[in-house]
Amino acid sequence: MKLCIVMDPISQIKPYKDTSFALLLAAQARGWAVFYTEPNALYAEQGRAKTKYHPITVFDRADHWFELGEAHWGDLSEFDIIIQRQDPPVNANYHYVTALLELAERQGVLVANRPNALRAANEKLLAQHYPDLCPPTRVTREPAQLRAFLAEQGHIVLKPLDAMGGSSIFQIQAGDLNTAVIIETMTAQGLIMAQKFLPAVREGDRRILLINGQPVDHALLRVPRADEFRANLAAGGRGQVVPLRPRDREIAARVGPDLAEAGFWFVGLDVIGDHLTEINVTSPTCAREIDAVCHNDPAGQLLDFLAQRRLNMPAPSSSLPA
Repeated sequence: MKLCIVMDPISQIKPYKDTSFALLLAAQARGWAVFYTEPNALYAEQGRAKTKYHPITVFDRADHWFELGEAHWGDLSEFDIIIQRQDPPVNANYHYVTALLELAERQGVLVANRPNALRAANEKLLAQHYPDLCPPTRVTREPAQLRAFLAEQGHIVLKPLDAMGGSSIFQIQAGDLNTAVIIETMTAQGLIMAQKFLPAVREGDRRILLINGQPVDHALLRVPRADEFRANLAAGGRGQVVPLRPRDREIAARVGPDLAEAGFWFVGLDVIGDHLTEINVTSPTCAREIDAVCHNDPAGQLLDFLAQRRLNMPAPSSSLPA
């Protein structure tokens, strides 16, 4: 297999915890030809998607963890599999990248997750396809609606729709003197999500990985610091690998088949208590942390699935995608 990974600069990652790096290690261990490119290097010419790419060699260590070979300019159809691992925000440029990758898909490349699916989804709103699994939620940019929701619930969390890693998330309680300024500041940027605050977050936020709709048997429980309510590792949360609970499997069984059918073959579910809060499809993380404890190689499991799917793909079609 010839694999190309589209990711943000590899020089800036933390290799001990980076899932994109885990995918590169797993591909290299399988003897695949592995290549690296960045989103801004993609372009199109006469309807064909192209990029500047490098052969890459990776090393599982804390320093000098990669070496790039000589740069090449070429057609994305040269690869068997492309994995899109660009981090949010999901802005206009992100959408343009998915459109370019969709051209590659039409040229016969397997692109994961599917570009059309990524472009159509929002990680916060995707969970709202299953409202009975989620905490009470309201999505709006109308301050009066948010104040009414706060009055109904008493304690809520406000999230931007396009961020990651716990960025710009606030919690407010009824009577908080900062309520007006928080709501004004957040709604100035557009739609935001309000959810009922879940006290179970003190026990942790569970990241459950799905590969082709099936859950990996262990999750990463992310526990917030004593002085924080956000459990995200990027916000200082502590990770602990735990087996899946029956409720985790129930949630995965509900959403997994739909996601796989849509072309979301690698997904991270966020579960607090018994509630689904987010469905991460752009660049799900936590594979390295789970593998370090369980030695179950989630990254390798994903690559094995993608390789089999690539081998079973029909010839490329010139028709527009569904």
